[in-house]
Amino acid sequence: MVNEEYTPSENEEAILKILKEGRDSGEPWGRANPLFLREETGLNKQQVNYSLNQLAAAGWVTKLTEGLYEFVSDPRTDS
Repeated sequence: MVNEEYTPSENEEAILKILKEGRDSGEPWGRANPLFLREETGLNKQQVNYSLNQLAAAGWVTKLTEGLYEFVSDPRTDS
């Protein structure tokens, strides 16, 4: 369940931005691993892992398998 009351931090916003890239392109989008997120955001390993854990706890992303995360929903923009 998505926590609609959750407010992402600045680091979490950066990760959400990456996960949402390509959303309207018709191409695959919404999945990434922590290494890719570190390279794209400039955040360190601890920052990315913490942010992914927080977003997963809020239901905004899900951990598909070890090292692969998928965007679920952003209640601020999704209807």
